[in-house]
Amino acid sequence: MARLFGTDGIRGRANVELRPSLAQALGRAVAHRLLDGRALVVGQDTRRSGDMFVAALVAGATSMGADVHRLGVVPTPALAFVTADGFGAGVMVSASHNPADDNGLKVLDGTGLKLDDTVEDEIESLIWRTDEVVGPTNAHIGREVDGRALVDRYRAHRLGLARAVRSDLNVALDCANGSGGVVAPELLAATGAQITVHFNAPDGVNINAGCGATAPDVLAERVRSDGADIGFALDGDADRCVAIDERGMVVDGDQLIGLIALDRLARGG
Repeated sequence: MARLFGTDGIRGRANVELRPSLAQALGRAVAHRLLDGRALVVGQDTRRSGDMFVAALVAGATSMGADVHRLGVVPTPALAFVTADGFGAGVMVSASHNPADDNGLKVLDGTGLKLDDTVEDEIESLIWRTDEVVGPTNAHIGREVDGRALVDRYRAHRLGLARAVRSDLNVALDCANGSGGVVAPELLAATGAQITVHFNAPDGVNINAGCGATAPDVLAERVRSDGADIGFALDGDADRCVAIDERGMVVDGDQLIGLIALDRLARGG
């Protein structure tokens, strides 16, 4: 039997390889193995199938007695930040840079980090044996909680960092019609830069469609035509970023890490 977990969670075509029944079983498994009495927090990107999978996750985890806080549409880094602030685990419903027809389930531990392979194997075993895992009766069933206000902590933290970096650059931002659009424009604007936002009109089916980090040439053309100083292209859940320089040349993630490392060294970090 093929392993469910890949390099970044469980992914597949929504309602084909990846069905709500699997999300429900994952919710039960995560509640049983990871929460230890704490709550679960769940976020999603802008795919139409996201609500369906979140509902299934909530049903699974609450059936095991866990409370589930729904953040709504958020970037994956926001989910990680919130998870590490007292939750037992987090699940992001997203297929990242994949097409809109796909979706995925990415599980984070209580520190906001990806699970190691051993824990993933344990979760997967519980998924296949979901009917053997007994949940509580009515009085001890978990509840769904509106957790959208929790994202304010992430926003405030990131705004504090952004305001410490003053900039007068002209910045082009491609949000990939994904979840980065809920915070990225505000954060970049807080630096004082002039921001032009592209592809921030999600409709459930246009995420990553001819835009974002997997199609950086689109933003590169906008940078050249608009005379921007720099561009940033996010992917669908904003855990990936590609930069465009003032000439319209793509600066990929490896190059960005190198630039950040050199900057830290120059600052004595």
